[in-house]
Amino acid sequence: MPRLRFKRYLFTGLLTFIPLWVTFVVFKFVLGMLADIGAPLVSALLASYSSTSPEAAAALNSSWITSVLALLLTLAVLYLLGWLANRMIGKRLLDGFDGLLARIPLVQTIYGGTKKLMAVLQQKPSGVQRVVLVDFPRRGMKVVGFVTRVMVEEGTGREMAAVYIPTTPNPTGGYLEVVALDELTPTDWTMDQAMAFIISGGAVAPDTLPASPVAKLRDGNADTE
Repeated sequence: MPRLRFKRYLFTGLLTFIPLWVTFVVFKFVLGMLADIGAPLVSALLASYSSTSPEAAAALNSSWITSVLALLLTLAVLYLLGWLANRMIGKRLLDGFDGLLARIPLVQTIYGGTKKLMAVLQQKPSGVQRVVLVDFPRRGMKVVGFVTRVMVEEGTGREMAAVYIPTTPNPTGGYLEVVALDELTPTDWTMDQAMAFIISGGAVAPDTLPASPVAKLRDGNADTE
């Protein structure tokens, strides 16, 4: 009995810890990335501050204080950037910055592509459901994907969809597939529901999944027979 109780408590503790650990890992990654952006500026400010007040600069010059200051600085810059982007003068400045980056071939490819992806995911799709299910990595196994664009295949005239497939639990990495539009399984999920499904490893999900086009066709043939 004590042995079974020990195993049960240990398993319950593990199930309680895993969501906290996954949340911590995701937030640590995001916050660490934001802190790394502002760290050089904070280090430069502390270095200049040390000439006027060396004792205060020495007290602030610790790893965790620097990380917190860098994170706060980055968040302040992001807030200011968002504020400017919603103002006319800010839009003009951003348009000028985009025009400057457009003259740098490799930078424009990365920056422009990422900006278009963010804009596409924020907008409502027209005619095509944004969140879909895709057969990946083989038929019979499905993953959640986001349709970013629809194209027409030369020769056949088939509609092909560019689908971004994010990874779990970090959706910033993933795969890009070009899939025939009639092979996708549309869903009625919102972006928030799909992201919650991906980040939680499938724990946060609807009770039912939409049937694939192949399954619907098979069921329809069975009904006619």
